[in-house]
Amino acid sequence: MLRVWQNKCAEAALEKYQSGSPHFLCLASPGAGKTVMAAEVARRMLELDLVDLVICFAPSSAVVSSVESTFSHILQRNFNGGLGAVGAAYTYHSLLYFDKSFWNSLQGHRVLVIFDEIHHCSGDSLDNANMWGGEILSQVQQCASYTLALTGTPWRTDNIPIVLSNYTVPDGEICCDYIYGLHEAIVDNVCRKPKIVLINSNNVVFASNEIVKKFASIADFLNETIASYQSIIWHPDAMKYVLKAGCEKLREIRKVNTDAGGLIVAASVEHAYQLVSMLENEFAQTATIVTYHDRNALTKIAHYRQASTEWIVSVGMISEGTDIPRLQVCCHLSTVKTELYFRQVLGRILRVNHSKNQEAWLFTMATAEMTLFSTRLAEDLPEDYKILQPQIDDELSPTLGTSSSSPDFMPIHGSAPLREIDLKMDFSETTPSAFSISEHTQQLKMDSLYQQVIDAFLFSAV
Repeated sequence: MLRVWQNKCAEAALEKYQSGSPHFLCLASPGAGKTVMAAEVARRMLELDLVDLVICFAPSSAVVSSVESTFSHILQRNFNGGLGAVGAAYTYHSLLYFDKSFWNSLQGHRVLVIFDEIHHCSGDSLDNANMWGGEILSQVQQCASYTLALTGTPWRTDNIPIVLSNYTVPDGEICCDYIYGLHEAIVDNVCRKPKIVLINSNNVVFASNEIVKKFASIADFLNETIASYQSIIWHPDAMKYVLKAGCEKLREIRKVNTDAGGLIVAASVEHAYQLVSMLENEFAQTATIVTYHDRNALTKIAHYRQASTEWIVSVGMISEGTDIPRLQVCCHLSTVKTELYFRQVLGRILRVNHSKNQEAWLFTMATAEMTLFSTRLAEDLPEDYKILQPQIDDELSPTLGTSSSSPDFMPIHGSAPLREIDLKMDFSETTPSAFSISEHTQQLKMDSLYQQVIDAFLFSAV
């Protein structure tokens, strides 16, 4: 059964298409059910004999697998691109490898093309398009009778226009045909209300020779660039502190929801294996690891979705679009600190299910960026990501030959720079928590570590 917003959005899309406008952009909160809505639009268009085929593009193979399953179920037709299928789903990366015969085979058909997470594709012309955006402009537009674009985060960190999108002048706000934000989704009980736990310190002391510096927070310390953020999230004691908080919350939730799960977003493959080792050996937790190196990652994700394993640790596999409703706790330990990525990761724990407890908790360090992102979640489009100047300087613009900046395809490689830095942490149950960093004669102490819980909608009317 469709949710109210899904039915209204599908009706709006059909109305626009039948009025002669071929493109529709839907902005809906992560976890609200955009894929189901898109499949419903496809079903209605097939029934009305408006299209012959449906083609979907998504940012990762994990999302493609989910799209295939959802569309097959709703359309009651094969959706694997094989003989007799009504359509198929592909990754955006596949666009680079289709030859002329593929595009020519679509020319004689009426095709609905659906773009999941369209913000991965940039450019309002070939001059400023990334590789995927360029293929959409030069190839897909030529064979698509109708296009449906979906996004939960309608901006790009490089401020380049999203492909096929229109923006207001001079405000630079993206023009969406239908908007269903996180605020509405929470009010309708379509999405969970998130709580963000920011781990911070109010007494950071750095000493080097005769110089002593004091900082009131982790953010202030990192602002001095004395040590990298990566060096903090890689240290065993720092990881242990975040994992302990996440495990305690997951255990609490599993007292009610016995199959509730947790997601850990790691910085690299090596980082992920260290985290899994800690989960199993320090906290007696069960865990599955999925990385871009693993050929069986999709099978593992599918198994985890139906199992009762406590944690899934991911590198570039579950940042967006992957549907695992039993996820309710997330430890964000990635070095990617953009607002786009933050919201995509948060979206993995917002999908509601039929369990009694519907809490959603995200644990991360209290950097300046994470604090800012947490306090303005109620906004659908942050001011700093509006497209204020459609004309981008050529020297700064990605060209048609530039690779995508998607975190799914740009994982961090290698070890953290800890060989020259000795990072020591001591978290006592009876004394104030503290950790210290020393490099030669330099020393840093962070006392009174605490967890600050931010209700993501404290500033909204929910």
